[in-house]
Amino acid sequence: MPIPRYFVVAESLHELQNPISDEKLVLLGHRLGLGPASRVLDIASGRGGPALLLARTFECSVEGIELSPDFHATAVERAAARGLSHLVAFRLGDAAREPLPNEEYDAALCLGASFVYGGLAATVDTLAPTVRPGGHVVVGEAYWRRLPLPDDYEDRDDPFTTLDGTVVIFESAGLPVVSVIASSEDDWDRYETLHWQAVEEWLAANPDDRDADDIRARHERWKRVYLRHGRDYLGWAIFVGWRRPV
Repeated sequence: MPIPRYFVVAESLHELQNPISDEKLVLLGHRLGLGPASRVLDIASGRGGPALLLARTFECSVEGIELSPDFHATAVERAAARGLSHLVAFRLGDAAREPLPNEEYDAALCLGASFVYGGLAATVDTLAPTVRPGGHVVVGEAYWRRLPLPDDYEDRDDPFTTLDGTVVIFESAGLPVVSVIASSEDDWDRYETLHWQAVEEWLAANPDDRDADDIRARHERWKRVYLRHGRDYLGWAIFVGWRRPV
C-alpha cells in the first residue's frame, strides 16, 4: 500500500521522522553496543536519519528498507553526500514482503513503523529471528500515557496500549525489555511543528495541486488532535528487546 502523499510533503523538513533526538539515538547506539563490526537492519528507513547517524557515530553497517520512492531517494542522496555509502545501503521495497535472513544482524530496528507488519506484536515476531542470539530488537512505538482517554479524543481507536502493556508484548515474545528511551515534550514539539511548517509552506506554493485539499484536511485534523489531547496523552519511546544468548 503506497504511503499517502501527505507524509512526503509534511516530512520534507525532517532529519528524524519520529519524535526523538540525535542525542537519544546516540544513546541507543551505546545501549546496543554498536561498533565497526555491527550489522543493523532498519525497517522503514525513511529519509535515512537514524541509519546515517548510527553509521557515522559507531561506524556500523546499516541496511535499510523503505517503501516510499521519495524517502528512499533522499536517503541515498544523503548517504552519498555525507560519505557514508560504504556503511549504509538503502533499498526500495515493501518490508512486509521482503524475505529477511535469520540471525544475521546485531540489531533490527523499526522506528515508528510497526504498521508495516500490522502492529507491534507482529513486528517483534518478525524481527526477532533476524538478530543473532545476544542481539536486540528495537521498536519505536507510541503508547498511551494514561487512560481513560477523553470522550472527544478523535483518534481514540489507534492501536496502542500503555507503557507497561507495550513492554508485555515484547516479553510475551520471549524478549526481555532491557532499555526504554522515551520522547520528551520538546521531541514531540519539534516533530509535530516541522509538519506544520512544511505543509503550510507547501500549500502556499501549490494551492491548485490535485492533492492540496486532502493534505490541508489531514494537516488541520492532526494539528487539532495534537493540541487538544495528543501532547498530553500520547507518548512515544524506543523499546529495546534482548534476544537471550542460547
